[in-house]
Amino acid sequence: MSGSAQRDVGLRSFFSRERIRFDRNEWAGSFGDIGTDLPLLIGMILAAGLDPASVFIMFGALQIATGLFYGLPMPMQPLKAMAVIVITQKLSGEILFGGGLAIGLIMLALTATGALAALARFIPRCVVRGLQFGLGLSLASLALRTYVPSLGAEGFVLAGVGFLVMLALWGDRRLPAGLLVIGLGLVYALIFKFDAQAVADGMGLALPKVNIPTLDAVLTGAFVLALPQIPLSLGNSVIATRQTIEDLFPQRAVSITKIGTTYSIVNLIVPFFSGAPVCHGCGGLAGHYALGARTGGSVIIYGSMYLVVGLLFSRVSDEVLQVFPQPILGVVLLFEALVLLRFIQDQAGSKTDLTLALLVALMAFGLSQGYVIGLVAGTAIYYISKRRPLLAHH
Repeated sequence: MSGSAQRDVGLRSFFSRERIRFDRNEWAGSFGDIGTDLPLLIGMILAAGLDPASVFIMFGALQIATGLFYGLPMPMQPLKAMAVIVITQKLSGEILFGGGLAIGLIMLALTATGALAALARFIPRCVVRGLQFGLGLSLASLALRTYVPSLGAEGFVLAGVGFLVMLALWGDRRLPAGLLVIGLGLVYALIFKFDAQAVADGMGLALPKVNIPTLDAVLTGAFVLALPQIPLSLGNSVIATRQTIEDLFPQRAVSITKIGTTYSIVNLIVPFFSGAPVCHGCGGLAGHYALGARTGGSVIIYGSMYLVVGLLFSRVSDEVLQVFPQPILGVVLLFEALVLLRFIQDQAGSKTDLTLALLVALMAFGLSQGYVIGLVAGTAIYYISKRRPLLAHH
């Protein structure tokens, strides 16, 4: 076969329907992660004085690149520990960009030396299941405590209708429940919240701002932001994401090394264009899957939304992105949580493993830095219990 013919075959395989589709299910799934991403992005923009155009353009571009590269509904997400620290402590954008570059370098070193893969082999599956379950509890709590009640009585009615639609059409590939629920939210937003004149007046082309992180910003960001983020990234962004891919797409194995490589590369790029540091995440994957997505098409659609907002509507990004009703986002988050919660069922065959998975989940859900504590403590208890199986007697 000639070189050009081989390239044609490779391109056809790369853009095959198994990897990239843009059907109604992919459109429905494309909204599966917006409920967790958007509040963190807006919170960082406001707290750190970030440039909205840069943040949204880079975030959207990375979604598109990830969808093309993996061919799976595996979006990029803001680094949660970093985002929370920046928002609560009101750190500067320079420190955030420095922290992003630092964690990119650290993850690259862990991946290149094989340490990341070794850690993944060392951490037992029951601990990973516990982290997934804990994240599911966190998402369900956010949905039910914050998002669903946000509009009062009408919000409960809106969420109730969305919930019933999701239940009635769950798993229907011809009429995706997610598409109808998102459509319900869009209709509500257009009727009651959207200010078309303000959006039209605020339109204008914008591009990302070039930024060169200083050594001081990188060192400060490494200690203040990267170090608290690393354990969470190991557990959720890398190990749990690889496990979730194996659970949902057993025929599409993705290695720890591959996930670690893309994680590190994107964070070596975004700080230079004033973008927020990002990672993979099992919650985002579960969210896109829960609403119907099965290929990278949903992530490309999702990223395109942010890209358009950043390029054309960054001056009125709050108006454009915050009009979507939070109760509908709550319904989306709740079903994302259910996908993650169900993974624990394969631990039911061992009382010891199930008990430990639930213990890790409670740590992850209930404690400050709970994902870090759950990962370390759960792994330690697992190996101790192998020598002295105390949990098995209860």
